[in-house]
Amino acid sequence: MQDRATMFEKSAFGALLRQYRSARRMSQLELALSCQVSARHLSFLESGRSLPSRDMVLQLGAGLLLPLSARNALLQSAGFAPVYPVSPLDSAAMLPFRAILNEMIERHSPFPAMLVDRHWTVHEANVAAQMFLSTLVPEGGETNLVRMLACSPAAPRVILNLPEVLAELLSRLQLEALEAGDDPQFRILLPMLEDACRQYPQRRAVGRRTVLPLVMSTPSGRLQFLTLIAHFGTSEDVTVRDLRLELLFPADEITREALNSQVHV
Repeated sequence: MQDRATMFEKSAFGALLRQYRSARRMSQLELALSCQVSARHLSFLESGRSLPSRDMVLQLGAGLLLPLSARNALLQSAGFAPVYPVSPLDSAAMLPFRAILNEMIERHSPFPAMLVDRHWTVHEANVAAQMFLSTLVPEGGETNLVRMLACSPAAPRVILNLPEVLAELLSRLQLEALEAGDDPQFRILLPMLEDACRQYPQRRAVGRRTVLPLVMSTPSGRLQFLTLIAHFGTSEDVTVRDLRLELLFPADEITREALNSQVHV
């Protein structure tokens, strides 16, 4: 145990554990009860007075409902090797999974569907989604949704409720960044999105609503969408767990008819 302590800063694990716990808005007592350990022992772990076992790190990661990548980071901060594999998305092992995803995305047509990773980079998109993305970045090349919405000169013209969409996206990204820990990509994306929110502030206080629609100006008129996000929660592969399907559904009959009519054009 002492050898491991000399290899890694004793405070590294405790600081990261405290960061994740704070992001979850859990007290030490709540986390201790969730993991069936004493609050005193948890306090010792966070302060660096005690070092955790590998099983304890995994137990705490599960109690915090951390993403697999964060659990790997917690293990490494305590001096242990990661246990959750990270398979490249284009690897042979991922081919069956990619085939299923591609089928799901195509079956969602004529409505937009995209496969994005934890940093909001688009990896797959059906024709309807590609048309939507091309209105934001006509010249192509950009694949990150945050960059498109925050930096594209076309965004205010295409997204009619851009201030509300940016504010909602910022809330989600802030939480995801806290959960992810010290992620360099989030350190780049968050300030970019914060600048965009200042550039396009909400004009008035928006009341609480069940779902925020995406309102777009298109050649077919004013279209409204609701977004469903699908995660793959049963996989123990970091890459798979960090992926999500963004499925856009028409929020009114005008949008539904406009998209259905494009199938027959």
